[in-house]
Amino acid sequence: MVKGPGLYSDIGKKARDLLYKDYNSDLKFTLTTYSSTGVAIASTGTKKGELYLADINTQLKNKNVTTDIKVDTSSKLHTTITVDEPAPGLKAIFSFVVPDQKSGKVELQYMHEYAGINTSIGLTASPLVNFAGVIGTNNVALGADLAFDSATGNFTKYNAALSYSSSDLIASLTLTDKGDTLNASYCHTVNPLTSTAVGAELSHVISNNVNTLTIGAQHAVDPLTLVKTRLNNYGKASVLVQHEWRPKSFFTVSGEVDARDLEKGTKVGLSLALKP
Repeated sequence: MVKGPGLYSDIGKKARDLLYKDYNSDLKFTLTTYSSTGVAIASTGTKKGELYLADINTQLKNKNVTTDIKVDTSSKLHTTITVDEPAPGLKAIFSFVVPDQKSGKVELQYMHEYAGINTSIGLTASPLVNFAGVIGTNNVALGADLAFDSATGNFTKYNAALSYSSSDLIASLTLTDKGDTLNASYCHTVNPLTSTAVGAELSHVISNNVNTLTIGAQHAVDPLTLVKTRLNNYGKASVLVQHEWRPKSFFTVSGEVDARDLEKGTKVGLSLALKP
């Protein structure tokens, strides 16, 4: 892929990953194995309260074509076929869910030195059409994200975003929920050698004048152990410890405490991901 502003979904991703990625309040187990022919099989089980969820995902790669097939506990078959770079900078994705006859979708992604385009269309008589585009450079980018429902003739989504990136700082400003929610976020890498970084996100809902401020930080206490913390203005504090106990295998424990309700607002999550 060529260097450039990336896709619309990349705007603010660094801050989102710092503040929210890998935090979990459930019990989750993932086991990935590889066959002699290169087929990857991942089995995932999750316990959410009294509910148990599981799925099996099979991934097959053949040259520039990747096929993912997932079966979940609701007896749904999810299939995604990705063709990487049939032309320079282009990626094509075809996905559908069985037995949902309206789930078929074709997506195209195009990466250019000064632009990133992501468009998709549903494979139905009256499809939902989505277009997301970004123009700019590696440092400054401006983007828009639109969705149009041809069945009703209405726009179901229109968002906009602006981002700034430097060697150690990434900041973004997004307008979502049809112009009702304004989000500002940033992520600052303090020390790359220890993965030390700090970040924050401020969300303002215009219609009801509600503000949510979330701040977070991460630090690698050793090459195999990462610690993350998070706190918002409503008194919810979270801590995460992730340890790579063998190559590509992670044990993660996270906890959350709600200062307004210590008895019911305390949550603990465990995650174990195993790879050979």
